[in-house]
Amino acid sequence: MTDLDIPRKLWENPHLEQTQMWKFKQTVERNFNRSFPDYESLYQWSCQKRSDFWIQAFNFFPIVYTGRIPEPCVDESARMDSIPKWFPGVKLNFAENILYTGTSSGQRTTSPGKEDNKIAITEVREGSFNEPIRNLTWGELRQRVAQLSNAMRARGVQKGDRIALVASTSIDTLTVFLATTAIGALFSSSSTDMGTKGILDRLLQIKPKYLFMDDAAIYNGKYVDLRPKIAEVVAGMKSVSEFIGVVTQTRFPDKGPIDISSVPSTETWPTFVSSSTSTDLIFEQCAFSDPFIIVYSSGTTGQPKCIVHSVGGVVLNGHKEGRLHRDIDHASTQLQYTTTGWIMYLGSVQALLMGARMICYDGSPFLPKATSFIKLLAQEKVTHLGTSPRYLQTLQTSNIAPKQVADLSALKVVTCTGMVLSNALFEWFYDVGFPPSAQLDNISGGTDLAGAWGTGNPILPVYVGGCQCLSLGMPVAVYDSTIEPTEEELRSGKPIKGKPVAHEGEPGDLCGTGAFPTMPLYFFGDDTDGSKYFNSYFGKYDNVWTHGDFIQIHPVTKQVIFLGRADGVLNPSGVRFGSSEIYSVIEKHFHTSISDTICVGQRRPQDTDERVLLFVLMKPGHTFTKSLTNQIKARIGDELSKRHVPKFVFPTPEIPTTVNGKKVELPVKQIVCGKKIRPSGTLANPGSLEYYYRFAEDENLVEIGQDQVKAKL
Repeated sequence: MTDLDIPRKLWENPHLEQTQMWKFKQTVERNFNRSFPDYESLYQWSCQKRSDFWIQAFNFFPIVYTGRIPEPCVDESARMDSIPKWFPGVKLNFAENILYTGTSSGQRTTSPGKEDNKIAITEVREGSFNEPIRNLTWGELRQRVAQLSNAMRARGVQKGDRIALVASTSIDTLTVFLATTAIGALFSSSSTDMGTKGILDRLLQIKPKYLFMDDAAIYNGKYVDLRPKIAEVVAGMKSVSEFIGVVTQTRFPDKGPIDISSVPSTETWPTFVSSSTSTDLIFEQCAFSDPFIIVYSSGTTGQPKCIVHSVGGVVLNGHKEGRLHRDIDHASTQLQYTTTGWIMYLGSVQALLMGARMICYDGSPFLPKATSFIKLLAQEKVTHLGTSPRYLQTLQTSNIAPKQVADLSALKVVTCTGMVLSNALFEWFYDVGFPPSAQLDNISGGTDLAGAWGTGNPILPVYVGGCQCLSLGMPVAVYDSTIEPTEEELRSGKPIKGKPVAHEGEPGDLCGTGAFPTMPLYFFGDDTDGSKYFNSYFGKYDNVWTHGDFIQIHPVTKQVIFLGRADGVLNPSGVRFGSSEIYSVIEKHFHTSISDTICVGQRRPQDTDERVLLFVLMKPGHTFTKSLTNQIKARIGDELSKRHVPKFVFPTPEIPTTVNGKKVELPVKQIVCGKKIRPSGTLANPGSLEYYYRFAEDENLVEIGQDQVKAKL
């Protein structure tokens, strides 16, 4: 991209003055007696005057809280890597903010948008379009949360305890989330398609008091009895003294509850809630920076990191992104297609902060027909749809144009995330697929920050490619990734003094350059010295958050173009997971024949999706065979999930490692994605990289059989 390349404009809002972003801009202009001629000037002010911006945002949104808003609300002079505290003295509760709306004085009310008789949540599952849809009003949701939270209290759950969940997106799941946070306990969720090992990798670290888990699941028409998995999880948790047991959620009430009497340390939801002795809805008041949710990294370099986010940061940023960047309000209806194991589940729940109706959808979006999901959007008059490039790509390749399938005139915004959205899909969206009035909102950020770096904007045009803009209050710079450490920095092992790229538009590392309210508080289990946290974000550049993405910012349109990951996170079809999850399966089951492995994602310029390549180094005396490939894939599918299975498994003569013996994935990933690289001086065997170039050149990669191995190597 050069300074002269202006992408095609696809959409523009004809009613800028009606958006909440526009009204917020006018409010700030009045309060500070200044003018912001464009969004970029507002963004720069929000980063340069972070305390002023976040105080203005806090006052603009109807947040339920107690205490006095401090000025300043954060020490802007504090080092970013000190993780400064925000809004000291302010107290609030996540569940209370979901279930009620705040007044100008912070007191709670049920209006507008959260009246007792208004529908708050609609539950739909795969194949149930023609059956009665389960609805729950705000009043009914409050009653359910009161009952379950009081049952938790009766069972000894207290502020700071952990409650985990392995379940689908459902009314029961939302109730567990809100009941947990009403108490001030920490909530953690995973999806039912995750393997037992993946579940235990998380639970053994956070040591929950209770686990709520669906008793069954469905996907692609396949019904799965989850009782065997529940029993395996219970067995795996025997060493955790804090763990009391499992509470099962009846996933298919129309079929009746499943008998769980043979599963140890497990009880049903009705049995658990019978412990409740009160109908009062009580909210534990938490400091702005108190922990309330644990989310998980992809586990690239070991066990998944247990990332702890603050209640205040998520409430405040949820309002900012939902109201300002996506224009959600109490008249909106949002359907975010997600599992509970993804950060977008939190994003789905955050729509309730605005009083919007939340639609929970569980299962495949292509059953019973490929068009059924689209008809559901029309039937429920969805205004905000959250999906992935993979879903849009499937529609495109199937020659399905949603706007020809159903009346989507209610649709205002389609949020897309999880992987890079191709330029071709941007154009297909407007030329073929969706109503031209809908805004395509490509976002990127995620688990680490419970929010977005690059996001949408209702007062800016949509151009082909990337994200429309950087999110308000999130200071970002593109750092020169070619900067080499000085001799002193090499000797000390400390982060290097990085610097932004010389010219806007040049690619480099996505870096956060100033503190923001949704910085993680800590990693669970790492809160004694914080070394894992520091090394994850601040280990590369001094006092600068390095996110791990390569980006460039268009010098004219200010689009944020994401060029790929800088680490080993794998992202086929938007399903993110870490290479270490693959490595652990190989080491456990194939250690007698396989010496080492390296697993990377491949997405070349001509590829429409990322695919996972696994390279295995055989031990002397052992041969790579097609049978071994099948065994590896089967074992990964059984222990993790079918989504983790590599597309291809190949032999390799050598694994590239550093002088310290650490294998390096990034250069291999860059090579198989079609790049020519200069080997780093830290590599012990730089010549090993030559072998991997052939995999970028092959247009049709095929599995290698035993008779091909010798020739290939």
